[in-house]
Amino acid sequence: MAVRPAFFHRLPKIDRTSYPFSVATQGERRADTRRRLLLAAAELFSERGVDGTSIDAIAERADRTSGAVYDHFGGKDGVLFALLDTWVEELGVVIGAELATATTLEERLGVLWRNVSEPVVGGDRWISLELELWTHAARNPDAREHLVRRYRGAWRGIVALADQSGGASSEREGVGPAVIGVLLGLELMRRVDPATVTDELAVAALVGVVAGTTHAIDPMTGAPA
Repeated sequence: MAVRPAFFHRLPKIDRTSYPFSVATQGERRADTRRRLLLAAAELFSERGVDGTSIDAIAERADRTSGAVYDHFGGKDGVLFALLDTWVEELGVVIGAELATATTLEERLGVLWRNVSEPVVGGDRWISLELELWTHAARNPDAREHLVRRYRGAWRGIVALADQSGGASSEREGVGPAVIGVLLGLELMRRVDPATVTDELAVAALVGVVAGTTHAIDPMTGAPA
């Protein structure tokens, strides 16, 4: 049997069977804290608005400390951004799966509309918080910069979705903000007066926006008219 060096016997002994379990548990605790904070923030932002919600209130609702909020998100804006970005990412997965089966421009825009008017992620809170972020961003340069970056990414996705004409990108640069603006505007109007904004009206309006910003295309096929 090999003789171990003398220092080897002075090393602290660790229960190696429990060590990986402890590490995993710590990670799980952090994930649970993050989840609780985001859920609490979603509830409070919907109830009181972003400006009316404090870090302490989020921590209290989540049964965590204010320090945990700063540790995970850096502050209230970080919580708001993380919450919306998480929902947008999850919603993007759903939209991507549904777009894979859509064959016409009308169907693709119908997928967008359905996932805004009846989102499977975040429920009614998603659009409410999106509108809260708009209001907050109007008064907060950092929030506005974050919102612009996120929407520019969404605009590129809209251009790719609607890009059926094969024209130069400069001819389609307005389609992203136009579609997003109409999409959210229609959903806001639907919430105020549901009877006035039917699915057919919403999709037809979105098709008209795409057609108007990408020159003449066939709304059923996306091909040049």
